[in-house]
Amino acid sequence: MKTAIVIGAGFGGLALGIRLQSAGIQTTIVEARDKAGGRGYHWNRQGFTFDAGPTVITDPPCLEELWALSGSKIADDVDLMPVKPFYRLNWPDGTNYDYANDEEALREEIRKIAPDDLDGYEKFQEYSRGVEREGYQKLGSVAFLSILSMLKAAPALARYQAWRSVYSIASKYVKNDKLRQALSFQTLLVGGNPMTTSSIYALIHTIEKRGGVWFARGGTNKLVSGMVALFERLGGTLRLNDPVEEIEMQGNRATGVRTASGWQQSADAVATNGDLMHSYAKLLGNHPRGKSAAKSLKRKRWSPSLFVVHFGVKGTFPEIPHHMILFGPRYKGLLDDIYKNGRVPEDFSLYLHHPSVTDASMAPEGYSTFYVLAPVAHLGKAKVDWDGDFGKQFAENILEEVAQRLMPDLKERIVTQFHYAPTDFGRDLSANLGSAFSLEPVLWQSAWFRAHNRDDVIDNLYFVGAGTHPGAGIPGVVGSAKATAALMLEDLA
Repeated sequence: MKTAIVIGAGFGGLALGIRLQSAGIQTTIVEARDKAGGRGYHWNRQGFTFDAGPTVITDPPCLEELWALSGSKIADDVDLMPVKPFYRLNWPDGTNYDYANDEEALREEIRKIAPDDLDGYEKFQEYSRGVEREGYQKLGSVAFLSILSMLKAAPALARYQAWRSVYSIASKYVKNDKLRQALSFQTLLVGGNPMTTSSIYALIHTIEKRGGVWFARGGTNKLVSGMVALFERLGGTLRLNDPVEEIEMQGNRATGVRTASGWQQSADAVATNGDLMHSYAKLLGNHPRGKSAAKSLKRKRWSPSLFVVHFGVKGTFPEIPHHMILFGPRYKGLLDDIYKNGRVPEDFSLYLHHPSVTDASMAPEGYSTFYVLAPVAHLGKAKVDWDGDFGKQFAENILEEVAQRLMPDLKERIVTQFHYAPTDFGRDLSANLGSAFSLEPVLWQSAWFRAHNRDDVIDNLYFVGAGTHPGAGIPGVVGSAKATAALMLEDLA
């Protein structure tokens, strides 16, 4: 029987392990932390469940496919609950915009803020459906291993003006700036600047509209544990709390891994769901390929980090929806500070997550679970004391913004809180520069220009997750697992 080792039990690593094990490849997933999940980690504190993120589940069929490989159903392990509205967008002047896939209700929302843009919105939807068909359905789970594969995709990319940004395309179709923000902010959920991320990422709009937005009962962590349960039922092995120290090599072939505990295992193929820079610079640090790839990666543009404040409060708030985007007074200027200037600004655009409004089990009875997230520059740009007084004050400033916008007595209601900073992404996830999404999803770092699903030199070393094609987000990393598994199964046949 052929064997494989997958480094890292994030969504990409788990999805890859399920695919390999379903195909009869004896697979071991080795995870550094005490729990599976990667960025989908979680904490239980004082009866509150706090998901680290991601919290937005879209395109359920990409997940259902993992269970279908062995004739089972996702419902055997995970209860997916619909979330409506998908998001409530809120601006400082008090304007609200509820975004969902009820077309008539959505048109009414547009009429409230931009009645002259209804026709333009329809044209944007048509554009989004086209790029979703070309960029996601056709190419989202196909590996780009040569420049020829990129050239074959070029006509479709050119037809949809992929060199333009999502914000530019939104601006082409609608005039109202609030609606332009509403149609472009989703790129931030995969680490992309709406002002520079390829317009192909407008496909997110169609993925959400077609498949809905969902939440796993008990938290995103329950999707993780469901994937673990499926993997182990298939005969796979999950090894926790033992970080891989080295990918062992013989010439230009990976032979296995060695962990911090001294455990070693050989395999016919090795795949890594770990951070790209960590995988090359640390795990392959003694091999020429590791050194050369790490040098190349240093020249790449890395996505920003995140600052997340988790808090549990007394009381319930049915008027606050599951997902909210609290836009600040600036849009482009704030994005410039995050992506270009490396400045940590005093104003915010925030994502507020309120899971207990959908699933009361996320908090003790009569209480509510929240987190609020601010995109911030990565550690290579913003040199601030995230672990000290600056980080503490930044958390308080964010909570003050939430209090002013939504909950005046928030401070008196908080019973537990903690925050997660860019430095934590670096420590816990070995994330280069504390990046929350790996490489920034600009056009020249997408598809063939992203890390390849199979290494170009080490022909039995594979990559899966946010740093490979197609990119970050649950559908993206699950798609990368499909592409990588296809390569591995062909090579191992």
